[in-house]
Amino acid sequence: MTFASFDLASDQKAYRKEHKKWPWYGAPNFCAIWFAIFYAAVIPSFFSYPKMLYVRDEANHPDEFIGERAMHLLAEYSAIGNKMVGSENNEVHTVNFIKREVEKIVEQSRSDLYDFEWEVQYASGAFYLWNVATSYANVSNIVVRISRKDSPNDNYLLVNSHYDSEVKTPGAGDDGVMAVIMLETLRVISLSDRPLDHPVVFLFNGAEEANMLGSHGFITTHRWAKNCKALINLDSTGAGGREVLFQTGPNHPWLMNYYQKHAPHPFSVTLAEELFQNNFIPSDTDFRIFRDFGNVPGLDMAHALNGYVYHTKFDNFKNLAPGTYQSTGENVLALTWALANAPELDDTAAHEEGHAVFFDYLGWFMVVYTEAASIAINTVVSVVALIAICISIYFMTKQNDSDAPKAIVLRFCVIFLVQLGAVIIAWGLTLIVAVFMHAVGLSESWYYGIWMTFGLYFCPFFFGLGLLPAFYIQWTKHKTNMKLNDTIACFMHAHCILIVLVCVILMCMGVRSAFFPMFGLFFYTISVLLQLIFKLIFKKRFFMSVHLLCQLAPFLFYTFLNYEFLLVFVPMQGRDGPDSKPDMLLALFIALMTMHFAAFIIPILFKFRKSKIFISMFGLITIIFIILAATPAGFPFKADVATQRYYVLHTERVLHNEDSTTTRESGFYIQPVDTRYSELYDTTLKDVEPESWLTNNCASEPYCGLPLYSGRWLDWKDSARWIHNTAPVFPVTTELTEISRQSINATRKRYEYNIITGDRIVIFIDPKPNVRITNWSVDDTVLLDGRSPPYFIYHVFSMVTTPFNFWLEFEHDAENTDGPYFKMSVSVHFLYHPEYYTSDFKDFLDTFPDWSYTTDWLASYESWVF
Repeated sequence: MTFASFDLASDQKAYRKEHKKWPWYGAPNFCAIWFAIFYAAVIPSFFSYPKMLYVRDEANHPDEFIGERAMHLLAEYSAIGNKMVGSENNEVHTVNFIKREVEKIVEQSRSDLYDFEWEVQYASGAFYLWNVATSYANVSNIVVRISRKDSPNDNYLLVNSHYDSEVKTPGAGDDGVMAVIMLETLRVISLSDRPLDHPVVFLFNGAEEANMLGSHGFITTHRWAKNCKALINLDSTGAGGREVLFQTGPNHPWLMNYYQKHAPHPFSVTLAEELFQNNFIPSDTDFRIFRDFGNVPGLDMAHALNGYVYHTKFDNFKNLAPGTYQSTGENVLALTWALANAPELDDTAAHEEGHAVFFDYLGWFMVVYTEAASIAINTVVSVVALIAICISIYFMTKQNDSDAPKAIVLRFCVIFLVQLGAVIIAWGLTLIVAVFMHAVGLSESWYYGIWMTFGLYFCPFFFGLGLLPAFYIQWTKHKTNMKLNDTIACFMHAHCILIVLVCVILMCMGVRSAFFPMFGLFFYTISVLLQLIFKLIFKKRFFMSVHLLCQLAPFLFYTFLNYEFLLVFVPMQGRDGPDSKPDMLLALFIALMTMHFAAFIIPILFKFRKSKIFISMFGLITIIFIILAATPAGFPFKADVATQRYYVLHTERVLHNEDSTTTRESGFYIQPVDTRYSELYDTTLKDVEPESWLTNNCASEPYCGLPLYSGRWLDWKDSARWIHNTAPVFPVTTELTEISRQSINATRKRYEYNIITGDRIVIFIDPKPNVRITNWSVDDTVLLDGRSPPYFIYHVFSMVTTPFNFWLEFEHDAENTDGPYFKMSVSVHFLYHPEYYTSDFKDFLDTFPDWSYTTDWLASYESWVF
């Protein structure tokens, strides 16, 4: 046998090997392996916590966070109960609890090394946020400053969390655990001889839940506010877990460098920051106040695990994830020490260098670089990916047993179109399922059972991504000599080009999360380059081995982010409003995530026999899960675990009409908070007023004559219901007094009022046609910005008995000398007085099923025409 014939035989053997398909039963094993990798690496990494340190171990762990002490403090904090701003629990018992702990820390501290100064601050002020003119009086903060005697400095680090809570909740997760972590951090620092180049201000904030009043009171009025140069903000939207760093800066990437270097348990991604800042997350934090009113850059971190309990009575000590104390405590302590010793604090303005791009890899380590570097990296990776693909296709054209080079290039072009069609089909099927689920009233079937998302939204994407290419391969298998491995590689090359396009589009839009497609591109490019190198050196690509090994890292990365997104965002959809479309949001995000890894794994299924049948199983699974969604297995809510939320207000409405008559009515105002409320309305609520009741009130009263507590409620009003019932009993009577009425000139008038009532007042001002407000005593941003009426004013008292005084100035037409000029409505909310609930109100609340949760209180609404 000649060498030529030997080479030909070897090539033919290799050809047959590459064309030979694997047994069909390997396909489910192949998928099972990827599932096993996910369960073995992703889930344990997400729930990985350091070992808790106990008080008995303290001597062996100097300068370390003691999680057990924080846990004991939280138990005591949680036992105080609900902590609404203005309540005795918040303003007395919780304040005394923190004061006592601070006093103990000061007493036990290294007095030879540290100076302490601390106080209870009572703040009053006004500002404009969320289309609401907000004012407040006498809200409390506890402010502690620690500094080294040998390191005097006028530039401080600020660490903030809040100790108040929302209606009915003890607030163990939001935000008690962060407050006790701050106490333990302060204690450890006070006993250490480590350097502390800059003083640290610990702000225990007593009024975050009432529209972030405490942080505003500190940053705008406290004598130390102007010295605070950087911030660590600690909050929560769940019940512990690993805290997510979801906002940084802005424009201070050096902060992320410190986080990368010093946080022992990193958990952060630019994508979370961009989602939050584009209002995909239905909440806000004090970070906004420090940024907007104090120009203080910082790190914004929050717990997000088990968001089902957020702002409910289930946010208690028992439901907090046990690993939270040590994990978050070690991060906060390390970051506080690192930033307190950062020289950048002495001139933060000199380090404003744009945004940072950052992400962790399975919580194991952080990757951080500047936005400018991100553009360069994304561009280089995209260009190299395209070059590697071109070289790979060139090598395919040189195969002895291949079609002509032009035929190979033409086939790749066709494969690109097929792959584009497959991606479009995959997206389309996933979104069609979401639209269908919403249309037939089965939305949120995944709310409690997150596993439902696999069949409803992952499987249709897998199905759409694989079926069209499988048919193409079957149809063309006798029309080309291209090896099956090369055909599979071409599908992956085609998808890589699509990902390059996504990366370029995101860069052009200025989206920093363009790193997201870049990550997959990087590893796929490495795979192609390695195959080319092996082909040159060993005359063999080792295609499958190299490709699958290089896909392991991006598979873990994308599935980890997928898992994180589902655990964090799914509970949030239960409070995103009745007009939201949560299935569509979830389908969009799952499709976006999945297309970055699935299209580099699904094509491997084409190597197995009966691949079309196996890929069709994903479609069958989708159908099965849709059917499951219509059964009790798909019911989204579960008692005490994942409840459906409603606001229920026992309300009295008094309308003083222009014709001097008075309309008085009482009842229950029900406002759902998620989109799947029809079942409860159909089965539970009786004697509901028709929609015409709401329509008529919207025509005659500001904000529909409803006791709205938030501007968001106005957007939700179409789903609200009113049921007439007996009058509520209020803790105090509301008294509005007109103090004076003056004519400033022929076309301007000034009215002055005071109100004696409860501690949360909402005032609606609706000028008549051709009348406008020119000035008033509350924040005037809404007037200067030219906002359209009616206007929303929100005022909070805290342990204040004096009336709320305010005045308004109007400009009107010269011929309109007698008025009326405006309608004013006053709504008072009594959020923490269940002892005043009537038996009728209690009975009505008892009619709600156990899988629902009511956030309930008493409210009044009274309007006048002036």
